[in-house]
Parts: sequence; C-alpha cells; structure tokens
Amino acid sequence: MLPPIPVLAEYGISPTHGFLPEVLPLTRLPDPYYNKWEAIAANLQALILSKRLRGVVDRLPVLDTIGLEHDAEWRRAYSLLSFMAHGYIWSGDSPSDRLPPSISVPLLKISEHLEVPPVATYAAVCLWNFKPLFMDEDIDNLENLATLSTFTGAIDESWFYLVSVAMEARGAPIIPLMLTAIAAAREGDAATVTRCLHTFAERLDDLTTLLVRMHESCDPKIFYDRIRPFLAGSKNMAEAGLPHGVIYEDGSGKEEYRQYSGGSNAQSSLIQFFDLVLGIEHRPTGEKRGRSQEQGEGHAPAPKHNFLLEMRKYMPGPHARFLEHVQSVANIREFVEENRDDRPLCIAYDASLAMLRALRDKHIAIVTRYIVLPSREVRTRSRSRSPEAIRRKVNLATASRQQGPPGIALDTRNVDGKKDNLKGTGGTALISFLKQARDETGEPAVEAWAHRFMSRVIRTEGQGDFFAGKPEEGAGLQVASQAEEAVVPGLAGSWTMDDDVGGICYY
Repeated sequence: MLPPIPVLAEYGISPTHGFLPEVLPLTRLPDPYYNKWEAIAANLQALILSKRLRGVVDRLPVLDTIGLEHDAEWRRAYSLLSFMAHGYIWSGDSPSDRLPPSISVPLLKISEHLEVPPVATYAAVCLWNFKPLFMDEDIDNLENLATLSTFTGAIDESWFYLVSVAMEARGAPIIPLMLTAIAAAREGDAATVTRCLHTFAERLDDLTTLLVRMHESCDPKIFYDRIRPFLAGSKNMAEAGLPHGVIYEDGSGKEEYRQYSGGSNAQSSLIQFFDLVLGIEHRPTGEKRGRSQEQGEGHAPAPKHNFLLEMRKYMPGPHARFLEHVQSVANIREFVEENRDDRPLCIAYDASLAMLRALRDKHIAIVTRYIVLPSREVRTRSRSRSPEAIRRKVNLATASRQQGPPGIALDTRNVDGKKDNLKGTGGTALISFLKQARDETGEPAVEAWAHRFMSRVIRTEGQGDFFAGKPEEGAGLQVASQAEEAVVPGLAGSWTMDDDVGGICYY
C-alpha cells in the first residue's frame, strides 16, 4: 500500500505561505514580562557598536518561558534570543566561548519546544524575522517587506534576509501544486502532471528573478566584512577563536562545549523540496554518477551528501519531517520515465529541471561575488599585515585555516585511504561544490536535447586565449598566485572542507 500524500496542516505548512508561518511573525512579545528582551533587541545595533552588549546581557535576569503561549510567541522569543546570542558571542574584539544563563537557559527551552538548534538558524533570521509594510499587499513583494531584527541596522543586512523571505513566499504555491502532481501521477493523469510542471517551471523562473535582485541593495564588501561574521556558528571555528565551541551556561556547573553550524540558506526546506519532488540526487562532491543512477534506478533517493542531511537538523522539526514524508511519496521522475512517449510531459519535466539549474547558476554567480572574491582579498591582505596587527582582533574577517581534513568539496583520500594535500585558492572548493549540485540538477532530464542543453559549457569571449591564459577551476575568477589549502568560505565564515561543515549558502 502506498503511503498517503502529506497533509500540509499536519506539518505546520501553509498552502499560501509555504514554510513561512501562516500567522505573521509578531513584532513584539505581548507579555510585558519580556520587555527586557525586546529592549535589548531594539537597541542591539547600538549595544554592539558601543561594545556594551555583553555587560547588559550579563546583568539580565533569567526569564522563564511560562509566559509564552502561542507558536508565534515562541518563534518571536527564539528569534530575539538567537540574535542576542550571536551578538554576544561575536561583538567583542575576540569571541566569547560562553553564553550566560540569561540567554542560554531560555534559549535551550525554546529551541527544544520548536525543535530547532539554539543558534541563529535560517528560521531565526529569515522565516520568523519579517513583517509586511502594508497588510493588504503580498509578502512575495520585496518592496513590501521589512526585517524585525538585524545585527548591524544596515539596509544591506535587511535586504539579504528579505530576498530569501520573498523567495519563500513566491515559491510557497509550488508545494501544494507538486503534491497535486504526485497524486495525479498515482492516477496516471499525465495531463494534470504536465500542467503542474508547467506552472512549476514558470514559478522557478520567478524565484531566479528575485534572487538576482540581491545586488540591488546588498553590497558584497559590507556583507562579507560586517554582516557575515555575526551569522557564524561554533563548529570548526578554532581559527576564529572558538576551538571547542560554546558553553551554554545553565548554572549546573556541568555544562559541556556545544558546536553548531551557523545560519545558512541550505537550511531552507523549500529548495530541498524542489529536489525531492523532481527526483534529483545529490552526491558527495567529487563522486561520479553511478551506473544504477544512469539506468534510472531510485527515483526519489535519500540525499547522500552529509551536508544536506546535516542541514535538515537545522530546520524546524515539522518541516524536516515533511521532507522525509515527501521523499517517501515522490514519483514524478519515475512517472515521466515510464511515459517517455508523452512529449508534452517530458518537455515540461525537463523545463522544470532547466529552470532549477538556472537558479543554481545565478546562485553560483552571487556566491562568487559575495564570498569567494572577498575571501581572496582578505587572505591577500592578511599576508601583508604584521603578526601583531593580526593578533589585535581575531574574527571571521581575518581568520582562516591553513590545513584541514577533506570533505564537503572534494574527497582528497587516495586509493590507500590516506589524505592527499589538496592545494588551491580559497573558494575554488566552494565553486566545485556548487557546480556539481547544479550539474546534478540536469541529470534526470529525459530528452536528449535537454541533456545537451543543460550540459553545455558557456564560454566567455576572450577567455583561454594567449593573452588571458588558460583559466583554472572556477573560470572567470581571479586566481591567487600562491597556492593555499583549499577552504570553503560560507555565508558565516571560512571553514575547512569537512562533510559536517555548515554555513554554505547552497541552493
């Protein structure tokens, strides 16, 4: 017997807002008991700028969660405390490896209630951190959105979060649409599946249009130097000053260090939903497509990439369970392959793959501009600075690893299982990671022309000639003259290439 089609309401998912809350996020907790939290959040930028946040938080009493009633209140409290926690950790000249009980005690309780980690996740800074400017206008309109909390108060930071919010809202109707397609495929209704795929492809094109608007109001330098450091987690952050992670003090005296990844767009349930319903499989970077996949076996496979599975742990619990349910019922790819003689169906499916691949193409360009190139500039500057100057302040803008184990971007083990030293410029590994994800998006294509179209290599005029020289991996990017250990700079900092590393902005 086939498992039932997921019911959105059972997972707290809205048919109109998708993974955004059905009830708009609260702009303030209604109980005056929590006014101290609200006051700190309202003055967070000034407290960070004046370096007084830690002192204020240290004097803050431990507030109980008993006054939180509805889900919207729990989500508001989680977002407030997440911003306060990351501000506390990263606002000084050196990071703090301890969170005081005034933050950690309620944050741990609230995180357990909401089934999310006690860090600034994608849900904390995006899904539950926005408001519409005009209630009678749609929230998929960037001009109708504002953030509730930021670390810097900069327009760039708000815009960075709100682009994701608008994409979540614009993509929300795809969720019930593709569940309808799955049900239609069970009934053999090719016409309905085709119509759903047509609409899916059109909506994906809308999402790409929203994504490329990132450049309008978010400056790459401001993002990399000012915003990105506050999004960092506590995992693999030794070079940034957190070798063991962070202790969440609860007054017991028996606390242990905890390590969490930082906020990342990889924690968006929407993008993983797209992959699941289309039957796209993502493998560990560097792993080639196996024979079984080439023969079309396993049409809704479990993600093999540890990073993607790890990021599900940072999604709200009901959302992660929804993805698991969708994975168990996804059948679109199998249905299309069983009906290869239905040209409109095959073309609609391939068009959806092409639009999702185009979205990932644009994302690679944004990651290059906002992360890879600034990362190289920082590393170049750091070589020219004296050790004394570097020691004055250790943070994510200056920290980088010189060596690291293999993992997320490339498996560097040789045939004997030993590690080979992987050399490359900072960011090359990240681009390889994202390029493979993009290429895997086109693999299920049915039509031969679609395979050729999505496998084409776009050449830039003047590249690779005698004067420009042969481009290296990540063509079109500036290549540093000195080889370094390859690192993966993510939205929240620079990490080495571990499979369990987080923070990469990944679509």
